[in-house]
Amino acid sequence: MTTDTDKRAAAAAAVEMVRDGMLVGLGTGSTAAHLIALLVDRRPAIEVVATSEASARAAREGGLVVRDFAGISRVDLTIDGADEIDSMLVAVKGAGGAMLREKVVAAASDRMVVIADGSKRVDRVGAAKLPVEVLPFAERFVARALAGLFERVEKREGVETDNGNVILDGHGWRDADPQRMAAAVASIPGVVGHGLFLSEVDAAIIAEDGVVTRLERRALGR
Repeated sequence: MTTDTDKRAAAAAAVEMVRDGMLVGLGTGSTAAHLIALLVDRRPAIEVVATSEASARAAREGGLVVRDFAGISRVDLTIDGADEIDSMLVAVKGAGGAMLREKVVAAASDRMVVIADGSKRVDRVGAAKLPVEVLPFAERFVARALAGLFERVEKREGVETDNGNVILDGHGWRDADPQRMAAAVASIPGVVGHGLFLSEVDAAIIAEDGVVTRLERRALGR
């Protein structure tokens, strides 16, 4: 059983949650690509919004009705991947560079579901890099400020987000408290978004070696 097969299995389980008439938020990345392909195959009577231009293009080319999120205030269901997710549904996202739009769409959603293969399930987030979206105007200043929070900060070279910003990746923060880290990063002027999702995720569908499991925030008593 390959990682890619598990990604598709998690996506297929999430597709079962999609109902006709829904407005569905589409994530970004390799796992979300499986979701989009499955929706294109099944063609439910839905409309979608996308968290990146790449996802919007794939959905539109597949025949899905893609709406401009700028005119949307509420989404029924968003399905997206993650770089890491723990048992309390704290997640790290942004390897694909779309974490700001992903967070906005998640916040507008009645329900946000993460789909992932088993390698993304962790006891504690922090091994993955933490992406930070930064105004180009403030790049050097923010990099210096972030250096006090991480062991190493690297600019993602040659990458510009769909919002026209740059990404600085923070490495070496496993021992940091996620709540405090999120607050510290967000407090830096020039930071417009980061990849820590503390409370946005309502459920996770994780596939490992062909076995699909589901974790619900309601069951955690939070």
